[in-house]
Amino acid sequence: MDGISSFLASTLSLATPTLLAALGILVSERSGVLNIGTEGMMLVGALGGVLGSYYTGSVWLGTLIGIVVTVAFAAVFGVFAVLVKADQTVVGTGMNILASGLTITVNRAVFGASMSPPIIDTFDKVAIPLLKDIPILGPSLFTQTIPGYLAFVMVIATSFFLFRTNTGLKVRSVGENPQACDTVGINVSKVRFLAVLYSGILAGLAGAFISMGQLSFFTEGMIAGGGFMAVAAVVFGNYTPLGVLGASLVFGLSNASSYRLQALSTGIPSEFPNMLPYIITIIALCVTSRRSKKPASSAQPYIKA
Repeated sequence: MDGISSFLASTLSLATPTLLAALGILVSERSGVLNIGTEGMMLVGALGGVLGSYYTGSVWLGTLIGIVVTVAFAAVFGVFAVLVKADQTVVGTGMNILASGLTITVNRAVFGASMSPPIIDTFDKVAIPLLKDIPILGPSLFTQTIPGYLAFVMVIATSFFLFRTNTGLKVRSVGENPQACDTVGINVSKVRFLAVLYSGILAGLAGAFISMGQLSFFTEGMIAGGGFMAVAAVVFGNYTPLGVLGASLVFGLSNASSYRLQALSTGIPSEFPNMLPYIITIIALCVTSRRSKKPASSAQPYIKA
């Protein structure tokens, strides 16, 4: 029983950063901007959070600093992708490369090549009274970190925002038909730019959670494709918050299964369990591609006639 509970807890923890980042990408994508640069934003958020926690002694201040730095990084992406009208995929790829080199340089400049990194403040698990005592599900569902709880609350909040508010309607409309929105006075560039900044907020939180929730320090390249998994979760989830939640849980389950297979010492080369999440991603994308609800103007810069 403890093994099942531990496995479920690991699944939720591994799904959290994917879910957070994917919800941000979902809003950006719904506005017509494909944020391929999420991988780099998460990496920047991870390092920014660690630096903030290291210098302030507070995981929450560290997270706030990580988010602020990531939003600034997202703003650069937004300037080129939304205002300059550059190709979004190319800009996003460039931002990922920039983030990789930048975080390596800053990390080595601040912490050097020490094999024993300093201790920083990290996220603690918070158990919800009574609910945590539910057999099997209690210890896994209701003994998570604050970002872990927040990620699942954000699913409801994002769904309400996109489908129950006027601002959410504008976001979706801009992603479907920016020309018509411009005709009725909606500032397409403003909506898209703000959507990109929002995706930066959640990407920064996701990155900070990885470095201070799943781990306890920053390591170079630690996101390891997590940003691309978040993009895949949006497609797999058919561009809906509940779909993104389901996709994130599937990816979290596959990652947890990968780690469990490695721990069992089955003799299977470690590369094969490590491939599992990506194999599931490819299969899932092939299955869902034909019924996609992808916004009509996704990844298409809006150039006013």
